[in-house]
Amino acid sequence: MMFNPQVIIEKLPELGSGLFVTLLLWIAGIAGGVVIGFLVATARRFGGFATNAVLGSVVEVLRGTPFLIQIFLLYYGGPFVGLMLDPIPCGLIGLTVYSAAYYSEIFRAGFAAVPVGHVEAAGCLGMTRLQTIRRIQIPEMALIVLPPAVNLSVILLKESAVLSIITVPELTATVSAIGSQQYAYLEAIFILAVVYWALVELTDRLGRAAEYRLSRLRFSKA
Repeated sequence: MMFNPQVIIEKLPELGSGLFVTLLLWIAGIAGGVVIGFLVATARRFGGFATNAVLGSVVEVLRGTPFLIQIFLLYYGGPFVGLMLDPIPCGLIGLTVYSAAYYSEIFRAGFAAVPVGHVEAAGCLGMTRLQTIRRIQIPEMALIVLPPAVNLSVILLKESAVLSIITVPELTATVSAIGSQQYAYLEAIFILAVVYWALVELTDRLGRAAEYRLSRLRFSKA
């Protein structure tokens, strides 16, 4: 079996289309997951016992089951309860909900890491709970949650390949189709590995740069 780079060159438009879908779902899934995860963590932190118990149970179920099973249930089980979703919207919802469960735990740990004395001092200064969260807790927890959040983003990028199972035309599905059509499985696997590796490296470097700038900003104000 000879490696034929011409196959990759000829299929660049299709690869570009698959990469676009992957990036779209990944970035949108992260954005939605961060927002929902932060709201869930905030509700668990400052809500009552019942709120914490209910949301905590949902988070544990989502974290305790494989993403593959969740996306199968959403796509193939949804019609049984009247939820008819096309592959791309289904993939986006599934990735968002899945990531929200993990981001919520990251933010919850971030809230817990902020010294209680800082929160109490904000209350003594007359700050409301919302002002305390915005001015004290979020800035202090940002540097704490950034590394695990970046790591989770990398994991979500690789998890997005699972969406090919429900016929989402993302990168893995596109590359698999090219391999089957051209009988070029070696070339297909190679380009898939290279693209994912490049995206992971880029994400990691951007995360490190953000962490460095955030740490400098924090200590310059200390």
